Amino acid sequence: MKTTKTIFWITTIIIFLFEGVLPALTSHSEMSVNSFIHLGYPLYFISLLTVFKVLGSLALVIPQVSPRIKEWAYVGFGIDFIAALVSVWVVDGFGLMLLMPVAFMIILVISYRSYHKIRALQ
Repeated sequence: MKTTKTIFWITTIIIFLFEGVLPALTSHSEMSVNSFIHLGYPLYFISLLTVFKVLGSLALVIPQVSPRIKEWAYVGFGIDFIAALVSVWVVDGFGLMLLMPVAFMIILVISYRSYHKIRALQ
């Protein structure tokens, strides 16, 4: 149980930092804006995506949030990572940049599975 909780918290904190904190701090930086323009997304999408990423990451790390909301947060991040993979692949082709969404999807799946193992043992 302790190992499962450790795995859950490590993977969930990684998601929280890279999908919640980092976008909240850098969403309107020049690099971020240029990335969205490069992928062909409208600029208002930056604010929309940032709000949902911050809310989703908070839902994952706050223990009092209901399991249903956590499930939707996991689904949202899964859709986000798949969309990122497809967007980068379509615009830039097959390359090293595709590793980022794949790596985060793996981390998300590990967090999700450990979350359910913890819930089953409680």
